[in-house]
Amino acid sequence: MPDKPVRIPGPDHPITITPTAGRVVIKVAGITVANSDAALTLREADYTPVQYIPREHVDLAQLERTTHATYCPYKGDCSYFSIPAGGERSRNAVWSYEVPYPAVAAIALHLAFYPDRVDSIEIIPT
Repeated sequence: MPDKPVRIPGPDHPITITPTAGRVVIKVAGITVANSDAALTLREADYTPVQYIPREHVDLAQLERTTHATYCPYKGDCSYFSIPAGGERSRNAVWSYEVPYPAVAAIALHLAFYPDRVDSIEIIPT
């Protein structure tokens, strides 16, 4: 049993996870940090959809784990990474629910990027 309250997504807070239709390419400081044809789109309540990229499609050498952490009652504990090449703007630019709650288990081993902390998140139709 988790030591924090768990909320199961429902009608008042819907969460859907679907395969992204296209290739997702994320760039910072002229470097392609992620390039994936297996991304997932997470739609949560009224928030902007988020692209979750499988770790194997991210250049992990470009990331640096930070001590920043948050908690979401719908997804679980969240850890963060910075992208040093992006400078101060790219601090804590990447997040991951490494052991998400079962309702959103599909995002385990995936990384998401804040759009305002990277140069671009492009979805290229296939």
